[in-house]
Amino acid sequence: MSHVAVLWQDKRMKALVTGATGFVGSHLARQLKAAGHDVRALYRSEKKLSPLADLDLETVAGDLDDFDRLEQACAGCELVFHVAAKADYWKDDDRAALWRINVEGTRNLLAAAKSADVGRVIFTSSASTIGIRPGQQSANESDAFNLPPERFWYAYTKLKAEAIAAEFVADGLDVVTLNPAVIIGPGDLNAISGSFIIETARFQWLVPMSSGGLSVIDVRDVARAHIAAIERGRSGQRYILSAANLNYHEWFGLIAAACGARPPLLSTPDWLLEPTARFIDMLRGIGVQTPMDAHQTRLGGAHVYFDAGKAKGELGAPRINIETSLRDTFAWYQQQGYIKDNWLTRLIGWF
Repeated sequence: MSHVAVLWQDKRMKALVTGATGFVGSHLARQLKAAGHDVRALYRSEKKLSPLADLDLETVAGDLDDFDRLEQACAGCELVFHVAAKADYWKDDDRAALWRINVEGTRNLLAAAKSADVGRVIFTSSASTIGIRPGQQSANESDAFNLPPERFWYAYTKLKAEAIAAEFVADGLDVVTLNPAVIIGPGDLNAISGSFIIETARFQWLVPMSSGGLSVIDVRDVARAHIAAIERGRSGQRYILSAANLNYHEWFGLIAAACGARPPLLSTPDWLLEPTARFIDMLRGIGVQTPMDAHQTRLGGAHVYFDAGKAKGELGAPRINIETSLRDTFAWYQQQGYIKDNWLTRLIGWF
C-alpha cells in the first residue's frame, strides 16, 4: 500500500481535478466532495463552470499548455486526477490540437505534479489504447494497440500519453492509469457517447446498425473507480473500466427501450462499411459535418470488447447496470432539451 493510500484512510485530502467541467471530471469532483475531500478544479472557460455551480470547491483558471500555471494548481495537493483531454475527435479531427492537449498536455501536467511533490496521479486514458482481438474475444490490459495510428489518431495520442506516464513512473512519480470503455450517463453536455441515445430517440427504427459491438460503462462508476484507485490502484498499472460488452443489436435495443422508441430495423452489411467511410471522408472534405467519422464507421463490423476483470478485482465492480444508465441518460437529455417530441419523431414513430 502506498503512503497515499494510508493518507487517504487517515484524513481529508486535497485533490486537483483537470477537466473538472467535463463529463467525467464533473462527476468525479462531485463524488470527491461527497466523500469529504477538498477539490481544486482546473478550468479553461468560466462559461463551462455551470456543472460545478452547486459545489463548494476551489476553481483555478489554467491550460495544459501553461506549465507554471499547472505547477501552481498542483501546489499543496496530495492527489491529482488528470481527466482533461480532447475527446470529441469525430467532430473536429484537428490532429495538432489532439497531440498538443492529449500528449504534450499530459507531459506538462505530470511534470508539474512531480515538481509540486504530489503523492499520486490518477490518469484518465481510454480503452481505445488497448488492442482489439479477433472475433468476439475480449481484450485485456496486455493487448497492444493494433490499429493504424493515422486512422485512429485520438487513440494513438492517448497511447503516447500513457508512454509518457510510464516514463514518469520510472522516474519516481506515482501514477495509476484508468482506461474507460464507452462512457454513458447523465451530464454529457457535449453528447460524446450520448449521441447514441439522442439519435435513437430522434430517428428510432431508422437508425442503421452494423454487425459489431462495443464495451460500455456508466460515468458514475468511472468516477467511483477513480476514487478507488487512490487506495487500491497499483502504481504503473493500467485498468480497463467496463460494465458490459454488447453487440449493436443488443445495444440499440436497450437504448430504444430506455427511450420508449421502436428499436432499429435496418442492418448495414459489412461490405458497405468501407464505401460508406469513403463517402463520409468526401463529405467532410467539402465541409459537411456527419454524426460519425469515417474511422468509426470502418470499425462498425468489429466487436470492440474488453475484459475488465482486473479493475473489478482490484478497484471494485460497477454498480449501475446499463439499462438504468440508459434510462438516466435519456431522462437527463430530455430535461436539458436535447430530445424533443416534434413532428418528425411523431411521424417516424407512426410508421
